Amino acid sequence: MLNILICVLCSVAVSVFLKVVRKQNIAVDQAIVVNYVVATGLTVYFLHPDMSDLSKYESSWPVFVALGLLLPSVFLVMAAAVRSVGIVKSDAAQRLSLFIPIVSAYLIFGEVLNTSRMVGIGLACVALLCLLVKSEKGRASGSWGANALVLLGVWLGYGTIDVLFKQLAKSGNAFGGNLLIAFALAGVLMLAYVLLKRTRWSRASLLGGVLLGVLNFANILFYVKSHQALKDNPTLVFAGVSLGVMALGALVGVVVFRERLSRLNVVGVLMAMASIVCLFYWPVLTGLLPK
Repeated sequence: MLNILICVLCSVAVSVFLKVVRKQNIAVDQAIVVNYVVATGLTVYFLHPDMSDLSKYESSWPVFVALGLLLPSVFLVMAAAVRSVGIVKSDAAQRLSLFIPIVSAYLIFGEVLNTSRMVGIGLACVALLCLLVKSEKGRASGSWGANALVLLGVWLGYGTIDVLFKQLAKSGNAFGGNLLIAFALAGVLMLAYVLLKRTRWSRASLLGGVLLGVLNFANILFYVKSHQALKDNPTLVFAGVSLGVMALGALVGVVVFRERLSRLNVVGVLMAMASIVCLFYWPVLTGLLPK
């Protein structure tokens, strides 16, 4: 459970970082570039990917290119979401993206959906709608449309990334090698974007990028370690991490950053948690009940 706790802390810490970057004069795009440099180095150091035969990755290059484009793009969208609508909604939208690969598995790969998962998907859809409801501030400023778009971008972006990583897993190549190539390509493409902007690099952005890279990689590392430690119960990891991130994100957002939520927004967060239970943990709970 310690691995799950560290994973949750790192995930929420990334959101907090994205919340405070402007006050610390950190350019998000520069920090993201450095983040992938650091994450690539940490992947080599901790996961020891075997890159002796690059030919075995050739068939997966279309997926790698898609990830190289999506990973930094969704990071930028997440930063915009945290800045405009707050940590609570952004973290909830990110975790609700988990039902996209479940639906894709049903539509594309023909997997069967049981009752609890169908209920979970329904709850997730309603939860997302509740999170997108206008606040009074949003009505006054006319910014609701833009805020809704960034939340939908977070939800769709992270869900698509999850589907792509699952597609890579089916290639049979080791996770460390897949992650290394995806991180390296994302870093190169993001660096090209920053250089084309002729940005002026700052020390604060570089140092911030190092911190972001450590948090980002630690989130992934301890997520993997959680699955290794609980290999016979992966649903506990999915549910534990998702519920933990939403609960801690809500606490930090409301208490630390004074984010305001409407009643429907609160209902949305609670329904998002309920959907995670139905999607991943309900079979475990029902298995513990006396018969």
